[in-house]
Amino acid sequence: MAGEKQVPGLYVHIPFCKTKCGYCDFYSMADTGLIDDYLGALFREIDSYRHEFTEFDTIYLGGGTPSLLSLGQIENLLGRIRKAFNILPSSEITIEANPADLGQDDLSALHDMGVNRINIGVQSFDDSELAFLGRRHNSLQAMNTLGSARLAGFDNIGLDLIYSLPGQRIEKWKASLAKALAFGPEHISCYELELKAGTPIGLRYGQRKSGPGTEERRRTFFMKTSEILEDAGYIHYEISNFALPMNKASRHNQKYWDHTPYLGLGPSAHSFRERRRWWNHESLHDYLRDLKEGRLPVGSSEELGIEELAMEALFLGLRMRKGIDLERYELTYGRNLMKHEGKLFQEWVREGLVRLEGSVLRPTRAGMAVADGLALL
Repeated sequence: MAGEKQVPGLYVHIPFCKTKCGYCDFYSMADTGLIDDYLGALFREIDSYRHEFTEFDTIYLGGGTPSLLSLGQIENLLGRIRKAFNILPSSEITIEANPADLGQDDLSALHDMGVNRINIGVQSFDDSELAFLGRRHNSLQAMNTLGSARLAGFDNIGLDLIYSLPGQRIEKWKASLAKALAFGPEHISCYELELKAGTPIGLRYGQRKSGPGTEERRRTFFMKTSEILEDAGYIHYEISNFALPMNKASRHNQKYWDHTPYLGLGPSAHSFRERRRWWNHESLHDYLRDLKEGRLPVGSSEELGIEELAMEALFLGLRMRKGIDLERYELTYGRNLMKHEGKLFQEWVREGLVRLEGSVLRPTRAGMAVADGLALL
C-alpha cells in the first residue's frame, strides 16, 4: 500500500515427490533422480537475481515435497540464499513437510539451521481418507511428526487439512479437527477438496453432476469449520487459514494477498514486483535447459494495469478478515468504492455478508463462505 516499505518474500519450489497425490495439480514429478541437477540450476537462478532483489524477510520452501531433500541439501540451499541475499534477522523461514519424511533428529537439525516455521501436510487423521487422497503417510505418523516438531523446538507449527471428500460425513471431519486441536498448532489451513482437471480424483469424480444440496453441504462444512476453530481461539484470518495468535499467521502467504513483491524460484514458480508478474516454465526440462544456456527460465509475464491491480485487491480483500480499508483503497487505486458500490455494500450488510466498520469493509463468516461471488462486482 502507498507509503509503506514492503519487504519482499522468497519462494523456492522443490518439484519432487515420492508419489503424486490423487488430488494435486501443483507441478511436481515422482522421480527424484534429477534432484542434484535441479539444485545446481537453482543455485544459478539464485545468483542471477542477487542484484534485482537485495533482501527478504520470509523464505518459503514449498513443493512438491521439500522434506525429500537431505538435511545437507537443505542446509546448502539456505546457505546459498543467505550468501546471495540479505535475510533479515526476524525473518520467517518455512518448510513444507510430509509426515513420513522427518524424525526427531531431522526436525531438530532443521530448527538448528534457522528454519523457524514448519507446515505439515497432514490432510486427515483418518487412514481411510488418507488412502483415498493418495497420501503416503498414516495418521500415526502425522501425530508423531506433530509431537516431534514441538520437541524439536518449533513454536510455529502449521498443518494442512482437507475437507468435503466424496461421501465424507461432517462427524468424521469434526473428529479430524478435534485431533488437530489436541496438538495446539499455531496455524491450521483447511481446504475444500477441489476436483482438478487431469488429476486422478478429478477424472474419477469431476464429470459427475452435482447432486441436490451440494452447495449447501459445502457451506455446512465451511461454517462448522470456522465455528469450531474460532471457538477454540483461532483467528479466521483468510478463507482457508486460521492462526493462534494472529502473529502466527503466515507472513509469507500474506504477501501474495496484498501486492507485496515476491520472488519465486524453481519450475512453475511465480514472481511479482510493482506491476509486473512473471512465472517460470512448468517443466523441469525447460527450466534446466534455460539455466544451462545462461537464460532465466521465465515462461511468460504480464504487466498489470491499475484497474487489474484494483480488482485483485478487491477480490483478495474480501477473502481476508482484515477486509478492505476503503480510504486507503481509493488512495492506492484511485477508485471510490463507496461512491460506485455503496448501495451494493449496504445490501451485503443487510444480508449479513459484510460489516462496515468506519472506513473498513470486512467479510463476516457467511461472507467468507461466498467471497468469490462477492468480488464479482
